[in-house]
Amino acid sequence: MTKTKPTHEVHLSQAVERIKPSGIRRFFDLASSMDNIISLGVGEPDYTTPWNVREASIHSLERGMTSYTANAGLIELREAIASYMSSRFGVTYDPGDEVIVTVGASEGIDIALRSVVDPGDEVLVVEPCFVSYAPLVSLAGGKAVSVPTKMENDFQVHVDDIKERITPNTRAIMISFPNNPTGAVMGKEELEAFAQVVIEHDLVVLSDEIYAELSYDKDHVSTPSIEGMWERTILISGFSKSFAMTGWRVGYVCAPAAYAKSMLKIHQYAMMCASTMAQYAALEAMENGQVEMGEMIASYRQRRNYFVKSLREAGLSCHTPGGAFYAFPSIRETGLSSEEFAEKLLIEQRVAVVPGHVFGEGGEGHIRCSYAASMSQLEEAVERIAAFVKNFKN
Repeated sequence: MTKTKPTHEVHLSQAVERIKPSGIRRFFDLASSMDNIISLGVGEPDYTTPWNVREASIHSLERGMTSYTANAGLIELREAIASYMSSRFGVTYDPGDEVIVTVGASEGIDIALRSVVDPGDEVLVVEPCFVSYAPLVSLAGGKAVSVPTKMENDFQVHVDDIKERITPNTRAIMISFPNNPTGAVMGKEELEAFAQVVIEHDLVVLSDEIYAELSYDKDHVSTPSIEGMWERTILISGFSKSFAMTGWRVGYVCAPAAYAKSMLKIHQYAMMCASTMAQYAALEAMENGQVEMGEMIASYRQRRNYFVKSLREAGLSCHTPGGAFYAFPSIRETGLSSEEFAEKLLIEQRVAVVPGHVFGEGGEGHIRCSYAASMSQLEEAVERIAAFVKNFKN
């Protein structure tokens, strides 16, 4: 068919038009067009999905398991998720009507927001945070209100900062610990103080716990395990990070039945169900993937210790991330903005990082570096970063 000049004006959604493209992908795409690049930009494990998990998916295909599953996902997988949440984090969910298998944790965030936000509602977003939060709030018709955190406080969220941003229109608050991009974690005491404010103001909490297993210095405390929080928390998680299953796109949401029922409506119309063969892989990971996961976590802890120490020796201030697989050093002493630093580092030293401002205003003055790379890559990357910082300061 021959293209012709359009005879009509293209009308696009204003809500979509206002959203900026992902800042992470911009630098990833730029780096992919260059040679000799060490990429610390994309948050993806450098491990291949374990063979037994891949084999479970292959076996499901060999058995002809290619039909739709229930909208909420395979009941066996939902039962495994519920069992895992109970034994690992001490929170109980009914796999029949309180667990939904989603197309990655990203879909879980989307349907969670759309299930609780009406036009005009305000959603507090603890920042720096994953790049999708504020745009998805907007697409749900809400208004994202930033709650900043700072490096000098180890990127902990303070209750006073939450209180001063609550208005009569505040409906929900989004948190993510361990955090992407800062690696910050929240312990039980911090979550209990947070819970008091949430309960007092009757807020819904969207708790993104995709990095729950990647906690290095103390066990992860799940938000709904705190007294008074189960009934008001929508928990979002998945298999991408802990089980090295990014491309499989399997996540899940756990929530009281009323919230889960609302989210399932959206999921039914938007997705029908998650990929059947990917769900069988996720089931195998949940039942028999703990050994490999433990090995990955131990390796990430080793890399974290080396990388943070090396960044400090290179002249960049950096707090010790308690979880996830990111370092979030300050680059303020260079006088460059985070975007200028990232672009110059990429062009001059061929190291790809993500400028902190894409994670919210509180991220300006920082860069995000993923240490989910091989030790040899990290060693070379640190040498290049050190040379860049040294030359710039001189």
